[in-house]
Amino acid sequence: MRLVVMKFGGTSVEDGTAIDRTAKIVAGRIARGQQPIVVVSAMAKVTDQLLSVANAAARGDRAGALAISARLRCRHRDTASALLPQEKAAEYHNWMDVRFDALDEVLRGLAAVGELTVRITDLVASYGERLSSKLVTAAFAARGIPATHVDARDIIVTDSQFGKAIPNDEVIEQRCALYLSPLTEEGRVPVMGGFIGSNEKGVTTTLGRGGSDFTAALIGGAMNAEAIEIWTDVDGVMTTDPRICPDALRVKTISFEEAAELAYFGAKVLHPATILPAVQKNIPVLVLNSRNPSNEGTRIISLAPHCNSPFKCIAAKRRLTIIDVVANRMLMSHGYLKEIFDVFDRHKCAVDMVSTSEVSVSLTVDSNEKLPAIAADLSKIADVKYEGRKALVCMVGENIRGQNGIAAQVFQAIRHVNVRMISQGASEINMSFMIDEDDIDEAVRSLHAYFFQNPDPAIFDVEAREAARAAAAESVKR
Repeated sequence: MRLVVMKFGGTSVEDGTAIDRTAKIVAGRIARGQQPIVVVSAMAKVTDQLLSVANAAARGDRAGALAISARLRCRHRDTASALLPQEKAAEYHNWMDVRFDALDEVLRGLAAVGELTVRITDLVASYGERLSSKLVTAAFAARGIPATHVDARDIIVTDSQFGKAIPNDEVIEQRCALYLSPLTEEGRVPVMGGFIGSNEKGVTTTLGRGGSDFTAALIGGAMNAEAIEIWTDVDGVMTTDPRICPDALRVKTISFEEAAELAYFGAKVLHPATILPAVQKNIPVLVLNSRNPSNEGTRIISLAPHCNSPFKCIAAKRRLTIIDVVANRMLMSHGYLKEIFDVFDRHKCAVDMVSTSEVSVSLTVDSNEKLPAIAADLSKIADVKYEGRKALVCMVGENIRGQNGIAAQVFQAIRHVNVRMISQGASEINMSFMIDEDDIDEAVRSLHAYFFQNPDPAIFDVEAREAARAAAAESVKR
Protein backbone atom coordinates (compact mmCIF):
# COMPACT_ATOMS: atom_id res chain seq x y z
CA MET A 1 0.00 0.00 0.00
CA ARG A 2 1.47 3.36 -1.08
CA LEU A 3 0.29 5.37 1.91
CA VAL A 4 0.60 9.15 1.77
CA VAL A 5 -0.39 11.65 4.46
CA MET A 6 -1.71 14.87 2.91
CA LYS A 7 -2.03 17.94 5.12
CA PHE A 8 -3.99 20.91 3.74
CA GLY A 9 -3.53 24.31 5.40
CA GLY A 10 -6.17 26.94 6.08
CA THR A 11 -5.93 28.60 2.67
CA SER A 12 -6.42 25.19 1.01
CA VAL A 13 -9.83 24.80 2.74
CA GLU A 14 -10.78 28.47 3.15
CA ASP A 15 -13.95 28.34 0.99
CA GLY A 16 -15.92 26.19 -1.43
CA THR A 17 -13.56 26.81 -4.33
CA ALA A 18 -10.50 25.86 -2.28
CA ILE A 19 -12.13 22.70 -0.87
CA ASP A 20 -13.22 21.64 -4.36
CA ARG A 21 -9.62 22.11 -5.55
CA THR A 22 -8.39 20.04 -2.60
CA ALA A 23 -10.82 17.24 -3.46
CA LYS A 24 -9.43 17.09 -7.01
CA ILE A 25 -5.87 16.83 -5.67
CA VAL A 26 -6.82 13.92 -3.38
CA ALA A 27 -8.73 12.20 -6.19
CA GLY A 28 -5.60 12.53 -8.33
CA ARG A 29 -3.53 10.72 -5.70
CA ILE A 30 -6.06 7.88 -5.60
CA ALA A 31 -5.98 7.65 -9.41
CA ARG A 32 -2.19 7.21 -9.18
CA GLY A 33 -2.62 4.20 -6.90
CA GLN A 34 -1.84 5.96 -3.63
CA GLN A 35 -3.79 5.64 -0.39
CA PRO A 36 -4.29 9.09 1.20
CA ILE A 37 -4.86 10.03 4.81
CA VAL A 38 -5.99 13.66 4.89
CA VAL A 39 -5.31 16.16 7.68
CA VAL A 40 -6.89 19.61 7.45
CA SER A 41 -6.49 22.90 9.27
CA ALA A 42 -9.36 25.17 10.20
CA MET A 43 -10.62 27.41 7.41
CA ALA A 44 -8.31 30.41 6.97
CA LYS A 45 -8.43 32.92 9.88
CA VAL A 46 -10.98 30.85 11.86
CA THR A 47 -8.60 29.91 14.68
CA ASP A 48 -7.65 33.58 15.16
CA GLN A 49 -11.33 34.49 15.34
CA LEU A 50 -12.06 31.71 17.83
CA LEU A 51 -9.27 32.94 20.10
CA SER A 52 -10.64 36.49 19.78
CA VAL A 53 -14.13 35.31 20.64
CA ALA A 54 -12.88 33.55 23.79
CA ASN A 55 -10.99 36.65 24.92
CA ALA A 56 -13.98 38.88 24.22
CA ALA A 57 -16.27 36.65 26.28
CA ALA A 58 -13.80 36.54 29.18
CA ARG A 59 -13.65 40.37 29.15
CA GLY A 60 -17.41 40.39 29.66
CA ASP A 61 -18.30 41.29 26.05
CA ARG A 62 -20.95 38.59 25.80
CA ALA A 63 -22.84 40.19 22.91
CA GLY A 64 -19.68 40.80 20.88
CA ALA A 65 -18.47 37.22 21.39
CA LEU A 66 -21.79 35.73 20.35
CA ALA A 67 -21.89 38.00 17.28
CA ILE A 68 -18.50 36.73 16.08
CA SER A 69 -19.64 33.15 16.72
CA ALA A 70 -22.77 33.82 14.64
CA ARG A 71 -20.63 35.10 11.75
CA LEU A 72 -18.47 31.97 11.90
CA ARG A 73 -21.62 29.84 11.89
CA CYS A 74 -22.88 31.63 8.78
CA ARG A 75 -19.51 31.21 7.02
CA HIS A 76 -19.49 27.44 7.55
CA ARG A 77 -23.20 27.18 6.65
CA ASP A 78 -22.71 29.13 3.40
CA THR A 79 -19.63 27.11 2.43
CA ALA A 80 -21.50 23.84 3.01
CA SER A 81 -24.44 25.07 0.93
CA ALA A 82 -22.11 25.93 -1.95
CA LEU A 83 -20.26 22.60 -1.78
CA LEU A 84 -22.89 19.98 -1.05
CA PRO A 85 -26.17 18.71 -2.49
CA GLN A 86 -29.15 20.15 -0.62
CA GLU A 87 -29.85 17.06 1.51
CA LYS A 88 -26.19 16.61 2.52
CA ALA A 89 -25.86 20.34 3.22
CA ALA A 90 -28.85 20.12 5.56
CA GLU A 91 -27.20 17.19 7.40
CA TYR A 92 -24.02 19.20 7.88
CA HIS A 93 -26.00 22.27 8.99
CA ASN A 94 -27.74 20.22 11.69
CA TRP A 95 -24.45 18.68 12.88
CA MET A 96 -22.76 22.11 12.81
CA ASP A 97 -25.57 23.82 14.74
CA VAL A 98 -25.15 21.41 17.64
CA ARG A 99 -21.43 22.32 17.83
CA PHE A 100 -22.03 26.05 17.59
CA ASP A 101 -24.76 25.86 20.23
CA ALA A 102 -22.24 24.16 22.53
CA LEU A 103 -19.62 26.82 21.71
CA ASP A 104 -22.09 29.59 22.51
CA GLU A 105 -22.81 27.98 25.90
CA VAL A 106 -19.07 28.03 26.64
CA LEU A 107 -18.91 31.71 25.68
CA ARG A 108 -21.85 32.58 27.96
CA GLY A 109 -20.09 30.77 30.78
CA LEU A 110 -16.87 32.67 30.13
CA ALA A 111 -18.73 35.98 30.17
CA ALA A 112 -20.33 35.06 33.51
CA VAL A 113 -17.10 33.88 35.16
CA GLY A 114 -14.78 36.44 33.58
CA GLU A 115 -11.77 34.13 33.49
CA LEU A 116 -10.23 32.31 30.51
CA THR A 117 -8.09 29.27 31.37
CA VAL A 118 -5.68 27.58 28.98
CA ARG A 119 -7.88 24.48 29.09
CA ILE A 120 -10.93 26.42 27.89
CA THR A 121 -8.81 28.24 25.30
CA ASP A 122 -7.87 24.86 23.79
CA LEU A 123 -11.50 23.76 23.77
CA VAL A 124 -12.65 26.90 21.95
CA ALA A 125 -9.72 26.80 19.49
CA SER A 126 -10.49 23.16 18.63
CA TYR A 127 -13.80 24.04 16.95
CA GLY A 128 -12.11 25.26 13.75
CA GLU A 129 -10.56 21.89 12.87
CA ARG A 130 -13.58 19.94 14.06
CA LEU A 131 -15.87 21.92 11.75
CA SER A 132 -13.56 21.99 8.72
CA SER A 133 -12.67 18.28 8.82
CA LYS A 134 -16.35 17.27 8.91
CA LEU A 135 -17.14 19.64 6.04
CA VAL A 136 -14.21 18.42 3.92
CA THR A 137 -15.26 14.80 4.52
CA ALA A 138 -18.77 15.57 3.24
CA ALA A 139 -17.38 17.44 0.22
CA PHE A 140 -15.09 14.51 -0.66
CA ALA A 141 -17.96 12.03 -0.38
CA ALA A 142 -20.14 14.21 -2.62
CA ARG A 143 -17.38 14.03 -5.26
CA GLY A 144 -17.03 10.27 -5.19
CA ILE A 145 -14.06 10.00 -2.80
CA PRO A 146 -14.65 7.23 -0.20
CA ALA A 147 -13.98 9.54 2.76
CA THR A 148 -14.58 8.80 6.46
CA HIS A 149 -14.39 11.44 9.17
CA VAL A 150 -12.13 10.64 12.12
CA ASP A 151 -12.02 12.79 15.26
CA ALA A 152 -8.34 13.68 15.72
CA ARG A 153 -8.86 13.64 19.48
CA ASP A 154 -9.30 9.86 19.30
CA ILE A 155 -5.85 9.53 17.67
CA ILE A 156 -3.56 12.30 18.92
CA VAL A 157 -3.16 11.54 22.64
CA THR A 158 -1.08 14.10 24.53
CA ASP A 159 -0.11 15.24 28.00
CA SER A 160 -2.09 18.00 29.75
CA GLN A 161 0.16 20.92 28.81
CA PHE A 162 -2.69 22.93 27.33
CA GLY A 163 -1.74 25.32 24.54
CA LYS A 164 1.30 23.31 23.50
CA ALA A 165 0.64 19.71 24.44
CA ILE A 166 3.29 17.02 23.97
CA PRO A 167 2.11 13.95 22.01
CA ASN A 168 2.49 10.40 23.31
CA ASP A 169 4.04 8.65 20.29
CA GLU A 170 3.47 5.13 21.59
CA VAL A 171 -0.24 5.64 22.27
CA ILE A 172 -0.70 7.47 18.94
CA GLU A 173 0.76 4.46 17.11
CA GLN A 174 -1.71 2.18 18.90
CA ARG A 175 -4.64 4.49 18.09
CA CYS A 176 -3.60 4.67 14.43
CA ALA A 177 -3.63 0.86 14.26
CA LEU A 178 -7.06 0.84 15.91
CA TYR A 179 -8.80 3.66 14.02
CA LEU A 180 -6.92 4.34 10.77
CA SER A 181 -5.45 1.03 9.57
CA PRO A 182 -8.86 -0.67 9.14
CA LEU A 183 -10.06 2.26 7.02
CA THR A 184 -6.99 2.39 4.77
CA GLU A 185 -7.07 -1.40 4.32
CA GLU A 186 -10.62 -1.01 2.98
CA GLY A 187 -9.44 1.72 0.60
CA ARG A 188 -11.28 4.48 2.48
CA VAL A 189 -9.79 7.95 2.95
CA PRO A 190 -9.65 9.05 6.62
CA VAL A 191 -10.14 12.81 7.05
CA MET A 192 -9.22 14.43 10.36
CA GLY A 193 -8.43 17.83 11.80
CA GLY A 194 -4.88 18.82 12.61
CA PHE A 195 -3.68 20.85 15.60
CA ILE A 196 -6.00 19.19 18.15
CA GLY A 197 -5.71 16.18 20.43
CA SER A 198 -6.82 15.06 23.88
CA ASN A 199 -5.17 13.92 27.06
CA GLU A 200 -5.67 10.41 28.44
CA LYS A 201 -8.87 11.57 30.19
CA GLY A 202 -10.30 12.74 26.87
CA VAL A 203 -9.96 16.48 27.60
CA THR A 204 -9.30 18.51 24.43
CA THR A 205 -5.76 19.82 23.96
CA THR A 206 -3.88 21.58 21.14
CA LEU A 207 -0.35 21.16 19.79
CA GLY A 208 0.33 24.90 19.47
CA ARG A 209 0.01 27.19 16.48
CA GLY A 210 1.03 25.49 13.25
CA GLY A 211 0.36 22.15 14.90
CA SER A 212 -1.55 20.73 11.92
CA ASP A 213 1.80 20.04 10.25
CA PHE A 214 2.85 18.22 13.42
CA THR A 215 -0.32 16.12 13.34
CA ALA A 216 0.43 15.07 9.76
CA ALA A 217 3.97 14.08 10.67
CA LEU A 218 2.83 12.13 13.73
CA ILE A 219 0.32 10.20 11.63
CA GLY A 220 2.87 9.66 8.86
CA GLY A 221 5.40 8.30 11.31
CA ALA A 222 2.92 6.06 13.11
CA MET A 223 1.56 4.66 9.83
CA ASN A 224 5.00 4.34 8.14
CA ALA A 225 3.80 6.46 5.25
CA GLU A 226 5.60 6.63 1.91
CA ALA A 227 5.55 10.45 2.11
CA ILE A 228 4.12 13.37 4.06
CA GLU A 229 2.75 16.17 1.89
CA ILE A 230 2.25 19.68 3.28
CA TRP A 231 -0.10 21.57 0.95
CA THR A 232 0.09 25.37 1.28
CA ASP A 233 -0.43 28.42 -0.94
CA VAL A 234 3.22 28.72 -2.09
CA ASP A 235 5.27 26.58 -4.48
CA GLY A 236 7.50 25.17 -1.74
CA VAL A 237 10.39 26.30 0.43
CA MET A 238 11.78 29.52 -1.04
CA THR A 239 15.25 31.02 -0.78
CA THR A 240 13.62 33.83 1.21
CA ASP A 241 10.23 35.45 1.73
CA PRO A 242 8.97 36.46 -1.76
CA ARG A 243 7.07 39.36 -0.18
CA ILE A 244 10.42 40.86 0.80
CA CYS A 245 12.37 39.72 -2.25
CA PRO A 246 10.36 39.08 -5.45
CA ASP A 247 13.46 37.37 -6.93
CA ALA A 248 13.20 34.52 -4.40
CA LEU A 249 13.74 31.04 -5.85
CA ARG A 250 12.04 27.76 -5.11
CA VAL A 251 14.38 25.26 -3.45
CA LYS A 252 13.94 21.88 -5.15
CA THR A 253 15.59 19.74 -2.46
CA ILE A 254 16.71 20.44 1.09
CA SER A 255 17.81 18.33 4.05
CA PHE A 256 15.74 17.71 7.18
CA GLU A 257 18.36 19.53 9.24
CA GLU A 258 18.34 22.61 7.01
CA ALA A 259 14.53 22.71 6.92
CA ALA A 260 14.33 22.44 10.71
CA GLU A 261 16.71 25.40 11.12
CA LEU A 262 14.65 27.47 8.67
CA ALA A 263 11.36 26.56 10.35
CA TYR A 264 12.60 27.54 13.78
CA PHE A 265 14.14 30.78 12.59
CA GLY A 266 11.12 32.25 10.90
CA ALA A 267 10.27 30.42 7.65
CA LYS A 268 6.46 30.19 7.60
CA VAL A 269 6.08 27.13 5.40
CA LEU A 270 6.70 24.53 8.09
CA HIS A 271 6.12 24.11 11.80
CA PRO A 272 9.49 23.29 13.44
CA ALA A 273 8.25 20.09 15.09
CA THR A 274 6.95 18.75 11.76
CA ILE A 275 10.39 17.53 10.85
CA LEU A 276 11.03 15.36 13.90
CA PRO A 277 8.69 12.37 13.32
CA ALA A 278 9.70 12.34 9.65
CA VAL A 279 13.41 12.28 10.54
CA GLN A 280 12.92 9.39 12.95
CA LYS A 281 11.29 7.24 10.25
CA ASN A 282 13.24 8.74 7.31
CA ILE A 283 9.99 9.71 5.57
CA PRO A 284 10.36 12.42 2.89
CA VAL A 285 8.31 15.58 3.40
CA LEU A 286 7.03 17.44 0.33
CA VAL A 287 5.92 21.08 0.46
CA LEU A 288 3.39 21.69 -2.33
CA ASN A 289 1.01 24.39 -3.57
CA SER A 290 -2.70 23.54 -3.68
CA ARG A 291 -3.23 26.49 -6.05
CA ASN A 292 -0.57 25.17 -8.40
CA PRO A 293 -0.62 21.36 -7.92
CA SER A 294 1.43 20.64 -11.06
CA ASN A 295 4.48 22.29 -9.49
CA GLU A 296 6.89 19.73 -8.00
CA GLY A 297 7.38 21.82 -4.84
CA THR A 298 10.21 21.16 -2.40
CA ARG A 299 11.36 17.72 -1.31
CA ILE A 300 12.81 17.48 2.21
CA ILE A 301 14.95 14.39 2.73
CA SER A 302 17.54 13.10 5.20
CA LEU A 303 20.56 13.88 3.00
CA ALA A 304 20.21 16.50 0.29
CA PRO A 305 22.53 16.56 -2.75
CA HIS A 306 25.57 18.87 -2.71
CA CYS A 307 24.86 22.51 -3.48
CA ASN A 308 27.42 24.69 -5.26
CA SER A 309 25.89 27.87 -3.84
CA PRO A 310 27.15 28.91 -0.37
CA PHE A 311 23.64 29.31 1.08
CA LYS A 312 20.27 27.72 0.37
CA CYS A 313 17.92 30.02 2.24
CA ILE A 314 17.63 33.22 4.25
CA ALA A 315 15.01 33.31 7.02
CA ALA A 316 14.00 36.24 9.21
CA LYS A 317 12.40 36.21 12.65
CA ARG A 318 10.86 39.47 13.82
CA ARG A 319 9.57 40.87 17.12
CA LEU A 320 12.57 39.80 19.17
CA THR A 321 14.11 41.40 22.24
CA ILE A 322 17.76 41.45 23.31
CA ILE A 323 18.33 41.03 27.05
CA ASP A 324 21.76 42.09 28.36
CA VAL A 325 22.71 40.53 31.69
CA VAL A 326 25.84 42.14 33.19
CA ALA A 327 27.51 40.42 36.13
CA ASN A 328 27.97 42.26 39.39
CA ARG A 329 28.58 40.24 42.55
CA MET A 330 28.21 36.98 40.55
CA LEU A 331 31.25 37.73 38.37
CA MET A 332 33.04 34.47 37.46
CA SER A 333 30.93 32.65 40.05
CA HIS A 334 30.28 28.93 39.61
CA GLY A 335 26.69 28.34 38.48
CA TYR A 336 26.18 31.90 37.13
CA LEU A 337 24.94 30.78 33.69
CA LYS A 338 22.76 28.12 35.27
CA GLU A 339 21.04 30.73 37.41
CA ILE A 340 20.38 32.87 34.35
CA PHE A 341 18.87 30.03 32.34
CA ASP A 342 16.87 28.81 35.34
CA VAL A 343 15.00 32.13 35.19
CA PHE A 344 14.01 31.56 31.56
CA ASP A 345 13.05 27.99 32.38
CA ARG A 346 10.73 29.10 35.20
CA HIS A 347 8.97 31.50 32.84
CA LYS A 348 8.87 28.89 30.03
CA CYS A 349 10.58 31.39 27.71
CA ALA A 350 12.68 29.99 24.84
CA VAL A 351 16.01 31.65 24.00
CA ASP A 352 16.95 32.06 20.32
CA MET A 353 20.58 33.24 20.49
CA VAL A 354 23.21 33.61 23.21
CA SER A 355 26.43 35.62 23.23
CA THR A 356 28.80 35.76 26.21
CA SER A 357 31.82 37.76 27.34
CA GLU A 358 33.84 37.67 30.55
CA VAL A 359 31.35 39.87 32.41
CA SER A 360 28.08 39.77 30.50
CA VAL A 361 25.59 37.56 28.69
CA SER A 362 23.29 38.72 25.87
CA LEU A 363 20.24 36.64 24.95
CA THR A 364 17.45 37.06 22.45
CA VAL A 365 13.85 36.03 23.08
CA ASP A 366 10.44 36.51 21.50
CA SER A 367 8.96 39.79 22.67
CA ASN A 368 6.15 38.99 25.08
CA GLU A 369 4.37 40.08 28.23
CA LYS A 370 6.68 38.00 30.45
CA LEU A 371 9.70 40.24 29.84
CA PRO A 372 9.23 42.56 32.86
CA ALA A 373 8.90 39.54 35.18
CA ILE A 374 11.96 37.88 33.61
CA ALA A 375 13.98 41.08 33.98
CA ALA A 376 12.88 41.43 37.62
CA ASP A 377 14.08 37.89 38.41
CA LEU A 378 17.37 38.39 36.55
CA SER A 379 18.02 41.67 38.39
CA LYS A 380 18.38 39.69 41.62
CA ILE A 381 21.64 38.21 40.28
CA ALA A 382 22.86 40.84 37.78
CA ASP A 383 22.29 44.22 36.18
CA VAL A 384 19.72 43.85 33.42
CA LYS A 385 18.50 45.87 30.47
CA TYR A 386 16.47 44.86 27.45
CA GLU A 387 15.84 46.32 24.04
CA GLY A 388 12.95 45.39 21.74
CA ARG A 389 12.11 45.76 18.04
CA LYS A 390 14.95 43.50 16.94
CA ALA A 391 15.00 40.84 14.23
CA LEU A 392 17.14 37.78 13.59
CA VAL A 393 18.49 36.89 10.15
CA CYS A 394 19.34 33.22 9.70
CA MET A 395 21.52 32.10 6.77
CA VAL A 396 21.23 28.35 6.14
CA GLY A 397 23.57 26.39 3.89
CA GLU A 398 25.95 23.48 3.58
CA ASN A 399 29.06 23.30 5.78
CA ILE A 400 29.15 27.03 6.51
CA ARG A 401 31.73 26.48 9.23
CA GLY A 402 34.17 25.05 6.68
CA GLN A 403 33.89 27.84 4.08
CA ASN A 404 36.82 30.25 4.31
CA GLY A 405 35.85 33.92 4.22
CA ILE A 406 32.09 33.31 4.25
CA ALA A 407 31.49 35.63 7.21
CA ALA A 408 33.41 38.42 5.49
CA GLN A 409 31.18 38.06 2.42
CA VAL A 410 28.00 38.16 4.52
CA PHE A 411 28.93 41.31 6.39
CA GLN A 412 30.29 42.98 3.25
CA ALA A 413 26.87 42.47 1.67
CA ILE A 414 25.17 44.26 4.60
CA ARG A 415 27.93 46.72 5.47
CA HIS A 416 25.31 49.52 5.57
CA VAL A 417 23.31 47.73 8.31
CA ASN A 418 24.18 47.83 12.02
CA VAL A 419 24.64 44.31 13.42
CA ARG A 420 23.86 43.92 17.12
CA MET A 421 24.76 40.23 17.77
CA ILE A 422 26.40 37.43 15.76
CA SER A 423 26.25 33.64 16.10
CA GLN A 424 28.37 31.27 14.03
CA GLY A 425 29.91 27.93 14.88
CA ALA A 426 27.13 26.46 17.02
CA SER A 427 25.84 24.77 13.87
CA GLU A 428 27.64 23.76 10.67
CA ILE A 429 24.69 24.89 8.56
CA ASN A 430 23.55 28.12 10.22
CA MET A 431 24.95 31.64 10.54
CA SER A 432 22.70 34.09 12.41
CA PHE A 433 22.86 37.73 13.41
CA MET A 434 20.61 40.27 15.08
CA ILE A 435 19.68 43.67 13.62
CA ASP A 436 17.03 46.35 14.12
CA GLU A 437 13.60 45.25 12.91
CA ASP A 438 13.36 48.31 10.63
CA ASP A 439 16.43 47.10 8.68
CA ILE A 440 15.23 43.56 8.01
CA ASP A 441 13.81 43.99 4.50
CA GLU A 442 16.86 45.87 3.23
CA ALA A 443 19.26 43.34 4.78
CA VAL A 444 17.46 40.33 3.31
CA ARG A 445 17.30 41.89 -0.16
CA SER A 446 21.00 42.78 -0.08
CA LEU A 447 22.02 39.29 1.06
CA HIS A 448 19.81 37.61 -1.52
CA ALA A 449 21.14 39.76 -4.35
CA TYR A 450 24.73 38.98 -3.32
CA PHE A 451 24.50 35.22 -2.73
CA PHE A 452 21.92 34.18 -5.33
CA GLN A 453 23.33 35.87 -8.43
CA ASN A 454 24.39 32.50 -9.91
CA PRO A 455 22.35 29.84 -8.09
CA ASP A 456 22.98 26.13 -8.56
CA PRO A 457 20.29 24.94 -11.05
CA ALA A 458 20.38 21.43 -9.56
CA ILE A 459 19.05 22.81 -6.26
CA PHE A 460 17.09 25.93 -7.24
CA ASP A 461 14.31 26.52 -9.76
CA VAL A 462 16.30 28.97 -11.86
CA GLU A 463 14.09 28.43 -14.92
CA ALA A 464 11.04 29.92 -13.18
CA ARG A 465 12.94 33.07 -12.23
CA GLU A 466 14.28 33.54 -15.75
CA ALA A 467 10.79 33.03 -17.20
CA ALA A 468 9.38 35.64 -14.80
CA ARG A 469 12.14 38.10 -15.74
CA ALA A 470 11.51 37.53 -19.45
CA ALA A 471 7.76 38.09 -18.97
CA ALA A 472 8.42 41.30 -17.04
CA ALA A 473 10.78 42.57 -19.76
CA GLU A 474 8.22 41.79 -22.44
CA SER A 475 5.55 43.63 -20.47
CA VAL A 476 7.77 46.73 -20.26
CA LYS A 477 8.28 46.68 -24.05
CA ARG A 478 4.55 46.71 -24.61
